Amino acid sequence: MKICVVGSGYVGLVTGACLADFGMHVTGVDVDADKVAALRRGEIPIYEPGLDELVRKNVEQGRLDFTTELGPALEEARVLFIAVGTPPRDDGSADLRYIRQVAESIGAHLNDYKVIVTKSTVPIGTGQMIARIVAKESASDDFAVVSNPEFLREGSAIEDFMHPDRVVIGSRDPRAVEIMLEIYSPLRVADVPFVVTDIESAELIKYASNGFLATKITFINEVAHLCERLGADVETVARGMGLDERIGPKFLHPGPGYGGSCFPKDSRAVAQMARDHGLEFKIMDAVIAANEATRDRMVGKIADAFDGLDGKTVAVLGLSFKPETDDVRESPALVIVDGLRAGGARVRAFDPAAMEACRALWDDVVFCESPYEAAAGADGLVIVTEWNRFRFLDTKRLKELLREPLIIDLRNIYEPAKMGAAGFRYLSLGRRDGLPGGAP
Repeated sequence: MKICVVGSGYVGLVTGACLADFGMHVTGVDVDADKVAALRRGEIPIYEPGLDELVRKNVEQGRLDFTTELGPALEEARVLFIAVGTPPRDDGSADLRYIRQVAESIGAHLNDYKVIVTKSTVPIGTGQMIARIVAKESASDDFAVVSNPEFLREGSAIEDFMHPDRVVIGSRDPRAVEIMLEIYSPLRVADVPFVVTDIESAELIKYASNGFLATKITFINEVAHLCERLGADVETVARGMGLDERIGPKFLHPGPGYGGSCFPKDSRAVAQMARDHGLEFKIMDAVIAANEATRDRMVGKIADAFDGLDGKTVAVLGLSFKPETDDVRESPALVIVDGLRAGGARVRAFDPAAMEACRALWDDVVFCESPYEAAAGADGLVIVTEWNRFRFLDTKRLKELLREPLIIDLRNIYEPAKMGAAGFRYLSLGRRDGLPGGAP
């Protein structure tokens, strides 16, 4: 089966490479000629573990190709995946201009029955909009529209595609559903649950899922703040909560707030979607406000620990919004670094993958080659992103490099008592501080 994936960004590239690995013949389409040339050479423009090998293998074996020519790719394919961006507008709603452009192109090249699949995260009603545009441009109804939302986590996207929790297929066309089930037959054989429903429900499943996860993250961050005031331990509280099967342990890890390309955008979009239909999504509005407050609170926590920021040098470890990605979109680290700079601090930063994306943001931040270079001469160190390489730092070496033995861990990756015993003043989230000379 020939498949066309329009858009070779994060979602489109992972989708195309994984479908090619299923045995499909996939053509990825992108308007960026330089990107297309690089992809044909097996060069990946994004950081995602394992994706470069997967793309290179399927390009070499002839199952995956890339082009800037949309028309021929559309005409040859039976199934067309739309994986273009839906960036937020000023009011938080999704900008669908690229979706509309692709729908117009599909209509102009509709030469036989096509299954048009939205992989992009889109608001309810987008599938109907696509159908209207295609029908208008082609004067034909020989097509079907399907909503097939992605649930890919950056840093583990290939695993998520190959071994998903579920596959959602939204369509009212039985023929299209059968084709989609054929495409995903390797997952059906593996007993992955399938949710086959109408387009509108499928479109909302993605927003509802991300909104709920954002709520869970924000809830435990609020609990951590409460623990700090009351002397409780958030990790014990979270474990006690997570053992309840109705709650579960995932996404109950306190941090400096959620970020990335999905949770902030999708939470604002679903809240705006409700307003557009005369409703208030009060929980989502509260989550958005609480998350912003959490990120701001981190700056205050750091400033208090340093007894003021003016003139201080702060080592920051982690700039990406999560480990195993170079994505800094809506990263809490950006808010924190901006807050440190606004307070008069000098910032020395290190991230294993995201520094290049940040160089254009700040001309006064010193980007370092290692955690130890960042710590050299700093008045304290802040851990913002929980990269694995930060979990086993040489604390003796850090203590020698830092001007003051102060570590503020916004991901709770170390134990307070052990850090205190190692001679640090150690602050984390929702737990008692580690103090120099404390018992290990």
